[in-house]
Amino acid sequence: MAGVVVCHGSATVRERLVVTSIGVPSLAPVRAAATADELVALARRIAPTVVLLDAHLPGAGPAEAIRRLRAVAPAAAVVLLAGPEDGEALDRALALGARGFLAPDVGRAELAAVAAHVQASPSPTGGPAAHAGAGAVPHPVPPLQESHPARVEAPVGSRPVEGAPALTKREIEVLVGMSNGRSNAQIGQELFLSEDTVKTHARRLFRKLGASDRAQAVAIGLRRGIID
Repeated sequence: MAGVVVCHGSATVRERLVVTSIGVPSLAPVRAAATADELVALARRIAPTVVLLDAHLPGAGPAEAIRRLRAVAPAAAVVLLAGPEDGEALDRALALGARGFLAPDVGRAELAAVAAHVQASPSPTGGPAAHAGAGAVPHPVPPLQESHPARVEAPVGSRPVEGAPALTKREIEVLVGMSNGRSNAQIGQELFLSEDTVKTHARRLFRKLGASDRAQAVAIGLRRGIID
């Protein structure tokens, strides 16, 4: 990948997202911009694979930022950082080719899932995703869900590809919850399990996948077709 650019008008949000993105190896290198001008200047030097774009970007605004970005980096996947109240900005961004949106407080596991989806799916220009990694899921992935920010949906009924670790149904359900950015407590509530039981399933699936944390487990699960 050619990395991610976090473009946000708030220095606090921008710095937090940079730190969060640094924890996702597939998003390296991580760069930051505060304005559309800075975003375009960075994209001219090294075209990014992913741009996390502020729905309230000061100055030119997100729509103009996307238009200008397309001129210098047409294959960049733009993901708007927005909330449910930002429907108008999201509609304009989607019309210009944005891939969807995430809440500004997106976590590391969700960013890892987004990176894997972007690597596996077509670029906005209709060609293959730039720098798609080995083992990426070969079929297109739809835009991020518009009704629930900070969610990347993955059906429980997904099947592992040949050679993938044999996870139990419950372990796959826990992994799906992780890919959607849910905490162990939230996963437990959805599956009617105690938090300790969820942690036990998580430890087992980490061991089977050879993962050291949630983000790596989600990335491996997506690459190997265990979840979609």
